[in-house]
Amino acid sequence: MSDDIRQILDRLCTPQDNIVTRARRMVEAHVPPARRGPGWDRHWRELEAYLDLPGHWSAKDVHDE
Repeated sequence: MSDDIRQILDRLCTPQDNIVTRARRMVEAHVPPARRGPGWDRHWRELEAYLDLPGHWSAKDVHDE
């Protein structure tokens, strides 16, 4: 079994608390690798990181300009 397939299987078998990670799995089930652009992985990693960072993301607060 190739490393790529092993990584995919590990990702599918491991439950994720991050909703972006779950969304990525659902989207990747419908988008073949040949259709994914060069920034595909970076895009998803950035979205996952935003969710993992503590903070208030829903609206501006009084300190925002």
